[in-house]
Amino acid sequence: MRDALRQHRATWRLAVGAAAAGLAVAAGAVALAGPWDAGQRSAERRQAAADATGDRMDTERIGSTLPAAEPVLVPLEAGEGGAEGAGVPAGLTDALGSLLGDPALGDHVTAAVLDLTTGERLYAEDPGGGRVPASTIKIVTALAALDALGPDHRLATTVRWDADGERVVLVGGGDPTLTEADLAGLARRTAAALAERGITGASLAYDVSLYAGGGQRHPLGVNDNIALITPLQVNEGRLDGSTSGPTPRATHPEQDAAELFAADLAEAGLRVEGRPARHAAPEDPEEAEQLAIHRSAPLGSLVERMLTNSDNDLAEALGRHTALAQGRRADFRGVGRAVAQELDALGLPHEGVRIADASGLDREDRLTADLLTRALVAAGDPDRPELRPVLTGLPVAGFTGTLAGRFDGDAGAARDTDPVAGGAAAAPADAGAGAVRAKTGTLTGVNTLAGTVMTRDGRVLAFAFLASGTADAAAAEAALDAAAGTLAGCACG
Repeated sequence: MRDALRQHRATWRLAVGAAAAGLAVAAGAVALAGPWDAGQRSAERRQAAADATGDRMDTERIGSTLPAAEPVLVPLEAGEGGAEGAGVPAGLTDALGSLLGDPALGDHVTAAVLDLTTGERLYAEDPGGGRVPASTIKIVTALAALDALGPDHRLATTVRWDADGERVVLVGGGDPTLTEADLAGLARRTAAALAERGITGASLAYDVSLYAGGGQRHPLGVNDNIALITPLQVNEGRLDGSTSGPTPRATHPEQDAAELFAADLAEAGLRVEGRPARHAAPEDPEEAEQLAIHRSAPLGSLVERMLTNSDNDLAEALGRHTALAQGRRADFRGVGRAVAQELDALGLPHEGVRIADASGLDREDRLTADLLTRALVAAGDPDRPELRPVLTGLPVAGFTGTLAGRFDGDAGAARDTDPVAGGAAAAPADAGAGAVRAKTGTLTGVNTLAGTVMTRDGRVLAFAFLASGTADAAAAEAALDAAAGTLAGCACG
């Protein structure tokens, strides 16, 4: 009998409503289990440990004990407080320039701020300079995947019958969200399909040929932040039952998944002969009869999960599916070329850009503040609703994902809380709580933040701040949060 499934901690997600006219974040439940951004920050680990106080949460108390998030995105047509051609607010350049000049942000910061509705540039500091983006590259990964595959695409794990070999073949479909429960359900359906054919026993093989012949190790090597990149794994190869954050990973996740599937088949009544063996992909996979299939959540949901949790494994999987959609090899080189092709198709500038991986763990990655902000503008285009999950998946400052423990005002106090000319102000970081939605990026010596912010007069801006050469991650994050908070407090209409 298979072991009982581990109980996962309950997680509440911020409810998000979307319409063709635009977006608005609904006040309501917020996520308390804080995941990690690239596994680099011990502060986020402590936050997660403090937040995850039990296996279940009192749903009746959430609304009374936590502040509701303010609306983050307003309708994308020009409207009250967000009229097209509102122009660059006086004083914004001085206010941001002072904050982004904080020594905590290292030797050089590149930055850009655009109006999300019109694409008008409001602020720039070397916006075309390529910098290590860390996990903010996931914004580009998400945009490319959605454009290539569409938000309704699902990743399929299948089981086929090899009649010649009298064996069951578990075919990895590149779905890192596959769980033990999913695999058990797939086994039950497989056993039932074989029983209808009068088959009570068979050997088992597994096929991982989808990804350029098999599994691939990230250039980081063996690392708790990412599993072997393979089209067949359960719970991202995690060994401790956790669902996010750095943790030891399986050495051979494909083999482990196949052995778990064998146990599931036996429990479902099929006699499994021998141990699972790796199976060479047939020349024509369609010749093998399909017995059962498991499909992931829609790609739009996967993108939201990837961005909110800064999920490295899911990011690499989405990058590879983007490459496969273009007929490229599902490896690092194929991913880089596929993402560049999608950027071309979307008309986004990528001079000075290098896509070395899809997750941002590789220090060879280079992005520009210009590309990141223009990617966010593209995601907000009312004529491209299929790209909207790039915006709805961004963590909400002070509430969800990798921003759950930030923008609390403890470390990001203003340098000058008096309004500057034209209504721009250097505001406390907590001014951005609920108003900023952004992807974080953290590597040693690198701190980045890119996303959207609603100003105090209702204008929605896209911003990207990329800092390198940082020595104190907490101080750098505080400085970035203060800059984003200043945008939230800006009278930019």
